[in-house]
Amino acid sequence: MTSIALFGAGGKMGTRLAGNLKGSRFDVRHVERLDAGRERLRTQLGVTCVDEDQALDGAEVVVLAVPDTLIGRVLSGIETKLKPGTMVMILDAAAPFAGHLPERADLTYFVTHPCHPPIFNDETEQAAKRDFFGGVAAKQHIVSALMQGPDEAYALGEEIAKVIWAPVMRSHRITVEQMALLEPGLSETVTASLLVVMREAMDEVVRRGVPKEAARDFLLGHMNVLGAVIFEETPGVFSDACNKAIEFGKPALMRDDWKRVFEPDELMASIRRIT
Repeated sequence: MTSIALFGAGGKMGTRLAGNLKGSRFDVRHVERLDAGRERLRTQLGVTCVDEDQALDGAEVVVLAVPDTLIGRVLSGIETKLKPGTMVMILDAAAPFAGHLPERADLTYFVTHPCHPPIFNDETEQAAKRDFFGGVAAKQHIVSALMQGPDEAYALGEEIAKVIWAPVMRSHRITVEQMALLEPGLSETVTASLLVVMREAMDEVVRRGVPKEAARDFLLGHMNVLGAVIFEETPGVFSDACNKAIEFGKPALMRDDWKRVFEPDELMASIRRIT
């Protein structure tokens, strides 16, 4: 059995991963420094934690389910205990992209992140419909990158990724730089910001007299049909009136140079703020 040391096992993310790894072919050693996290693992999963040294003894893979701001600190604390060839798995591109990983050419660095369940899906079970994050009941796609290490190590990293993010549909192999374009670039800087603006727009029409429930129903319904056309989920075209509204609305809402958020210096500045 491949041995995995799971750090941050009792946190929100760690508990989710620990649950998916339970019953897999992997020998998982759980590390959690907080009493509340240890108790959560014990009561929810029947898992007993071990200390750091015990977890790392012979571990072939170290999974860091800890916040981005702690990745560098945790790794610097255990670096000398990692034998050559150990795979370190990070669950977000921020810390690796920002250069927070030790310069150890003899370690394998594997980065993986979920795409989360897509808006357009074929889920029928209620539990899957309400699993917005993924990794519990709803199917999702994932992205992974082998940052450094032998190419044959990718297969092991992807196997673990498919377990911790299960159930998985498509698994995409990309680079860490491409992952940074996706997050924070595409998913947070652009998509999350625009969604916040959309919520503020809904609140504004409510302030101007539209009943909140009517405004919410109208917005979410139009997000569904407009999104299906824009992202080619269904064939279709917009009306002339809609196209005219986009033609005049987009420049009123967006700066001409908004795509600068994807430039390397802007991405690095964003990631430095995160980490």
